[in-house]
Amino acid sequence: MFTVLDWVVLAAYLLFSLLVGLWVSRGNRNLKEYMFGGGSMPWVAVGISLIATSVSATTFLGAPADVFGDDMTFLMFQIGALISIFVVGFVFIPRFRSSGISSAYELFEVRFSRGVRRLAAIFYCMHLLLRTGILLFAPSLVLAQILNVDLKVAIIVSAAVAIFYTWLGGIKAVIWTDVLQFCVFFGGGLLVLVLIANAVGGFGEMATLASEAGKTRWWNPSFDISDARTLVSAGFAYAILEIAIRGCDQQFVQRYLSVKDVKAANRSSVLSMVLGCAVSILFYWVGAALYVYYKVSHVAALPEGTGQNDVFPYFIVHGLPSGVTGLIVAAICAAAMSSLSGAINSLSNTSEHDFLGWGESEGIGGLKRAKIWTVVWGVLGVFFALFAATQQGSLLKNALFFTGLFTGPLLGMFLLAFFVKKLRSWQVVVAVLCGMASLVLVQGIPAFGVPAVLGGIFSWPWMPFISMTTTILVALVLRVFSWRPS
Repeated sequence: MFTVLDWVVLAAYLLFSLLVGLWVSRGNRNLKEYMFGGGSMPWVAVGISLIATSVSATTFLGAPADVFGDDMTFLMFQIGALISIFVVGFVFIPRFRSSGISSAYELFEVRFSRGVRRLAAIFYCMHLLLRTGILLFAPSLVLAQILNVDLKVAIIVSAAVAIFYTWLGGIKAVIWTDVLQFCVFFGGGLLVLVLIANAVGGFGEMATLASEAGKTRWWNPSFDISDARTLVSAGFAYAILEIAIRGCDQQFVQRYLSVKDVKAANRSSVLSMVLGCAVSILFYWVGAALYVYYKVSHVAALPEGTGQNDVFPYFIVHGLPSGVTGLIVAAICAAAMSSLSGAINSLSNTSEHDFLGWGESEGIGGLKRAKIWTVVWGVLGVFFALFAATQQGSLLKNALFFTGLFTGPLLGMFLLAFFVKKLRSWQVVVAVLCGMASLVLVQGIPAFGVPAVLGGIFSWPWMPFISMTTTILVALVLRVFSWRPS
């Protein structure tokens, strides 16, 4: 039950987040300060911010549910994350830092045309807006149940706090509140694990029982591409998705440009990967601990018909002492607000630089416009979260579809810009459209019930790989057949 003490803890956290945003907003004198922190942000804080933006509230709630129902084989995703760190560190970050760009997609105007740049920006905005809506809706669904409030209220309140401090402080507020939110997020998970371990007889006993139940299995060297829980899918194919996110997402690029040099950017990237691995291990163990707590040791009983996605929320309400429940709910809010704040800040930067074409030289006018864009994108994010609440289909399938639909072709565009010369703008556009069409063939369109022609062959980690590869191959073919000697 959510007590008065829990409400006090939650309110104190939300208020402190607002104060942090107010405190860091003092130094924003122009657009560069607002969007990039003047290029002097500490790499440790940026590294924490990168992972805080990545994990989201779905990690907090979804990872324990996944292990409760299956096992820890998705830990192999960390292999893909490790591969991505090397690729992004050697290929992407040095080029971004040396090109003098203010937006990831500005590179496409230099290499191809302004039209290609805007097309990439449109893809990014559509993907991030849809993703943000789902990431805001999913935890709000749980918060509404725990707090016994209307779903719309849960969405609007958590979003309003994030929009306000992002509007105030820009990237500085995003990064420093991300640091705070990561501490609450990680600390909350660690506290839950300690409490459960003590309840079942200690860490040693909990680990033994979880292992005997098959919950600690994390390695599957199979090469079955139709199964997401294999080395080839979770290790190799997922690496492409990680590279697309870490190398092409404006949220990441903006943070790479907010530190002083390439070395600092790479340090922040490596730190985010290490912390991401720690987060995954922690919350997978929370899922294994919950299984031992309810199914093996029988410390408490679950109500009849409780699904795996409802186990952790039920434990938060009924298995934690007063005050701690408020802290864990604050951790869920922290993850949700971190996802939203980073998204609307990067979308604001994309609007200002890629659509309007204005830069840091615009001074105070650019700063005012950027703040307006922050509010606009925040409101749109809330709208899409409310829209997600009306959908009857699988949110996960829809999210995975749009992730592959946009991130794969974007990664293909960057690789073409980096390594293929004498490409024309129309060739890039046609290649991107073909890349998107290839994904429809293997996955269909879940949101509209369109079946896949080649469904069942590839598991979901392969989707960005397929759309990226198709984009690159079509561009190369068009280049060969369109080539004329000068």
